[in-house]
Amino acid sequence: MATTDELLDVLMKDYKKPEDLIGENGLLKQLTKRLLERAMRAELTEHLGYEKHAPQGKNSGNSRNGCYKKTITGDFGNLEVITPRDRNSTFEPLILPKGETRFTGFNDKIISMYARGMTTRDIQGHLQEIYGVDVSPTLISQVTDAISEEVLLWQNRPLDEVYPIVYLDAVRIKVRHDSRVINKAVYLAIAVNMDGIKEVLGMWTAENEGAKFWLQVVTELKNRGVKDIFIACVDGLKGFPEAIEAIFPKTQIQLCIVHMVRHSLSYVSWKQRKEVADDLKTIYQATTVEFAERNLEAFATKWDASHPSIAKSWRINWERIIPLFSFPIDIRKAIYTTNTIESLNMSLRKVTKNRGHFPSDEAMFKLLYLALSNIAKKWTMPIRDWKSAMNQFSIIFEERMPHH
Repeated sequence: MATTDELLDVLMKDYKKPEDLIGENGLLKQLTKRLLERAMRAELTEHLGYEKHAPQGKNSGNSRNGCYKKTITGDFGNLEVITPRDRNSTFEPLILPKGETRFTGFNDKIISMYARGMTTRDIQGHLQEIYGVDVSPTLISQVTDAISEEVLLWQNRPLDEVYPIVYLDAVRIKVRHDSRVINKAVYLAIAVNMDGIKEVLGMWTAENEGAKFWLQVVTELKNRGVKDIFIACVDGLKGFPEAIEAIFPKTQIQLCIVHMVRHSLSYVSWKQRKEVADDLKTIYQATTVEFAERNLEAFATKWDASHPSIAKSWRINWERIIPLFSFPIDIRKAIYTTNTIESLNMSLRKVTKNRGHFPSDEAMFKLLYLALSNIAKKWTMPIRDWKSAMNQFSIIFEERMPHH
């Protein structure tokens, strides 16, 4: 019996160039065809219970009934295979089920490309260029539409009972609505769980934001199992603090430092951004409220002449910023860390920038869900200094800590 190496030597004896192996009529494609056909013939034998031409087949009630040609699509391009059938039409191949025209893994490739922000046209061109496969926009839509059910399940999945920190952030995305394209806000609830791992709890959008909308969002979180949130970082959204307090009355509302910094830097040229950002750090990283106030005054003295709006906005929101200083430094770092939100926003902008706009909310949520799923795969480590923060949480919120 030939060894694997000997068999490969025989198969490769005519190999001269890559196309001989992976081209349109290359060895791999031909082997795939022959293996599929052989597997289906073996499955039919198993289904009937006797070998071809065997005497046991006489008067068995079912028999082989020829075959038909079928074109399938896969990593190898388009491939025509000969599929056997039985007289009673009860044979269902496992390796290539009836009605299946795409070989295992091909749908995953389409979804993967879609999740990385490629448009239907991009995917169509890529599949043609790499695999020599002509795929219609309708087929691509059908494959990605299967994600809609996953989105619904994800948005309604059970959540943990307690989250130490929840951030609320929004991404702006162009969506067609009532025959016009509008810039829609999609709100993301981004939590840090008890293990310090980041998690997106859900996403919502509404035409009119306000107390009623936010009450609906917070109630949904409660209905999905959340019993307590220690700290909620928000961006001064109208009605949200009241909604949080109505459902989670013990939650500490903190104006999100990330949003304050982002808003401040929107007034600054790229050349000065680092310097201004470093000066803002002296405010929100100060050890006490008194030092923070002193550093804010120093910031104003330095920057008011060229950027008067920045210090003014910090003064206006000061009462909603200073709760931060009632926490130890390790918890403060966890609250104001910019990485949690900023890296997420950058990743989402990357996958949505190729689209002028989305045809519907469903299409928008579908892509965002896939993008978030990809991003979440990298969230495997706790945020920085989390153990120290948890030690502080266990002291400050001792009665509210979950018992494992």
